[in-house]
Amino acid sequence: MSNTMKTVAIASAVAAALVGQTTTVAEAAAKEKCYGVSLAGANDCAAGPGTTCAGTSTVDYQGNAWTLVDAGTCAEIELPEMADGTPREGSLEELERDLPA
Repeated sequence: MSNTMKTVAIASAVAAALVGQTTTVAEAAAKEKCYGVSLAGANDCAAGPGTTCAGTSTVDYQGNAWTLVDAGTCAEIELPEMADGTPREGSLEELERDLPA
């Protein structure tokens, strides 16, 4: 393979990598952290003291565990009511509800 062909191949690979990374950044920008909406073990991160991160929540809808959701949809996610009948909603900030005992 000639030097010109190698240069073109390398430039193409770098361009493809940059396009892929730009897409990932744009997708992440269209997401937001939503607390209190994930099922136990299905959070993306932040699950309170004694946990490490992703997948470490121990309670469904744990208030201090978040999941990435489409921007602007957090408070609109349908969740079951709490045991006392109080409505349960997602939040852009940590919640004090549904925490592990």
